[in-house]
Amino acid sequence: HVQLVESGGGSVQAGGSLRLSCTASGDTESIGSMAWFRQAPGKEREGVAVLSSNNRITFIADSMKGRFTISKGDAKMPLYSMMYLQMDSLKPEDTAMYYCAAGCERATMTSDFSYWGQGTQVTVSS
Repeated sequence: HVQLVESGGGSVQAGGSLRLSCTASGDTESIGSMAWFRQAPGKEREGVAVLSSNNRITFIADSMKGRFTISKGDAKMPLYSMMYLQMDSLKPEDTAMYYCAAGCERATMTSDFSYWGQGTQVTVSS
C-alpha cells in the first residue's frame, strides 16, 4: 500500500501563485507515475498533470499549459520522495480540491491511479 500526503494549498488572489507538494510512503517501489488531479464542487475530477518515474511529463491539461508545472523535488531522488505542482497566473476557475495520485508507469487517466491523497484545497479569488 502507498500513502500520499499533499500540502501547500491555500487562498490566493487571481494572478497569484501557489506550490503544492506531495510525498509518498509505503510500497513506493510500485510507483511508476505520480500525478495531480483536481475536483471543483459539482464537477468531475479532472487530470492536471502526470510525471513518470523517469522524469517525463506524460500529460498536462491544455488549460494549464504555460501556467502549471509538475516536477520532482530533487533530480537525484526518486519521484515518490517529493513531487511539486507549481501553479502560476491562477484564475478563479482553478479553485478546487487538488489531489496527488500514484500509479503504474503508463498511468494517465483517473482509473489508472491506485493511490490517492486526501487532497489540499486551492481557492482563487477574483
